[in-house]
Amino acid sequence: MLAKMAPAWASPLGRSYGQIIDSNETVDLLVERQPMTVAGQMTRPITINGSMPGPLIRLREGQRARLNVTNALDEDTSIHWHGIILPENMDGVPGVSYAGIKPRQTFNYEFDVKQHGTFWYHSHSGMQEQLGHLGPLIIDSADGDIGADREHVIVLSDWTFEDPHDVFRHLKVAEGYYNYHQRTIFDTLDDIDKQGFEQTWKERSMWNRMRMSPRDILDVTGSTYTYLMNGRDSQTNWTALYKPGEKVRLRIINGSAMSFFDFRIPGLEMVVVAADGQPVMPVTVDEFRIGVAETYDVVVQPKDTRPYTLFAESMDRSGYVRGTLATEMGQSAEVPALRPTPERGMAAMGMGHDMSAMAMKDDMGTMSDGNQTHQMDNMSDMDMKQMTDDHSGHAGLPSAPKIKVTHQDGGHGPGAAMIAENPISRLNEPGVGLEHVDHRVLVYGDLIGAHPWPDEREPVREIELHLTGNMEKYMWSFDGIEFTEVDGPIEFHYGERLRLILVNDTMMEHPIHLHGMWMELENGQYPRPRKHTISVKPSEVVSLQISADALGSWAFHCHLLYHMEAGMFRVVSVA
Repeated sequence: MLAKMAPAWASPLGRSYGQIIDSNETVDLLVERQPMTVAGQMTRPITINGSMPGPLIRLREGQRARLNVTNALDEDTSIHWHGIILPENMDGVPGVSYAGIKPRQTFNYEFDVKQHGTFWYHSHSGMQEQLGHLGPLIIDSADGDIGADREHVIVLSDWTFEDPHDVFRHLKVAEGYYNYHQRTIFDTLDDIDKQGFEQTWKERSMWNRMRMSPRDILDVTGSTYTYLMNGRDSQTNWTALYKPGEKVRLRIINGSAMSFFDFRIPGLEMVVVAADGQPVMPVTVDEFRIGVAETYDVVVQPKDTRPYTLFAESMDRSGYVRGTLATEMGQSAEVPALRPTPERGMAAMGMGHDMSAMAMKDDMGTMSDGNQTHQMDNMSDMDMKQMTDDHSGHAGLPSAPKIKVTHQDGGHGPGAAMIAENPISRLNEPGVGLEHVDHRVLVYGDLIGAHPWPDEREPVREIELHLTGNMEKYMWSFDGIEFTEVDGPIEFHYGERLRLILVNDTMMEHPIHLHGMWMELENGQYPRPRKHTISVKPSEVVSLQISADALGSWAFHCHLLYHMEAGMFRVVSVA
């Protein structure tokens, strides 16, 4: 039974376990539902070749990949190769790049592998990703060098025994349905004691106008989720082996549907060497936040023989999953206690104590409680570097370029319940709950590409998109319009160099994923880091450079599954 609880590739021994598919080999994948024990309970996840997560697929840079996917479900399915640059008809998004895979049919994916690194794959059909339809995809470099003596792949995921459609319905009825950590009268009294009645009244009034709690951190929480590491819960303690003095590369993939994780190994520093499969200049940290669909590669080098806990804590502190890095099976290290539930404060949203920084729509659809200037410098005439340093705890890091943000009169369509009047760059902030820790936390401002990218042209065009939502109605969108209501695709011109500006007008983080092309993050570093998924904080503006070098239609969406299902999805057309 234990073998059924975790896939065979999740062996403790490391890299020797994991199929390497050479150019003349074909991968056969069978998608079906099977009875399986998850976290001590019998359930029926979607499995791929009999495991959940699915098998580790190893490809090699420069080969021709051939992957045959057979659908044994009673419904359509699909596989999207997340972060892989390939032809449009191989991308695996039903209704955008192909028709999907019908029951009892096989689809033949075939494409040239032009990159290497840590990636993953998952269904792009309905709620199947929440049901376990996902797996790791590792592409070895042409020379086979992993930059370490050993490697382990770690897939983080969130599992619920509820039907995902029921989860979505609960969120539509009450977006705080899964939030069991609401504030109490004692929290308010504590705030009054610390900052006075007037300031507390102002803050509580603002949150009431927004119809949300400062503890609305994640929409779906540990109240229904069991967090998994390579398909195992904390009780079964997935274990990875090492030898003292070895350099061990950990390839960490956030394959969850809705959960951000804060990952650390108490007592052991990590050197970040890749983000989203792309090499970066080494950065030494003690912890990092990994958004949904992101990947990070870190190298660790334990000197002694003691075990270390691999600790992934949900961003809202409602749960965790742990594994162990050990010299022999059966070892276990101390598991940290969950940290206190964090709260979104004014500083965490880039607003200080400026109550006018967010404008809310009233029931008539007009904007209120904000200033009336709808085109402004995103720093409100403040020096960006100083503002970033004040909020981040990462003083001295380069700053992103200043960006003009434009707000429409009335505020971005029917799906936008609020606008961020003064969005700022927050690339040097570690994020809610990590602002005051006493150790090194990775921030986007730390990331520097390991080498320059081929296209060094300056952007000739800008596209600005607002991430919008109405939390009370659980509506999510771009520019206030849900996907089913949009007139047409976002148009990129083939061969152009453009700048994409994302403005988060909501109070939630959104991991935004572009298919088919890289996004180069303008974080003030050079070379700019390339990413396939960008986590945008509340009230943040992010600028990205893109080379529109992939003809066809491509999905562009928030990778929070229920946000995408609720409408935060668009199609990018490159022609």
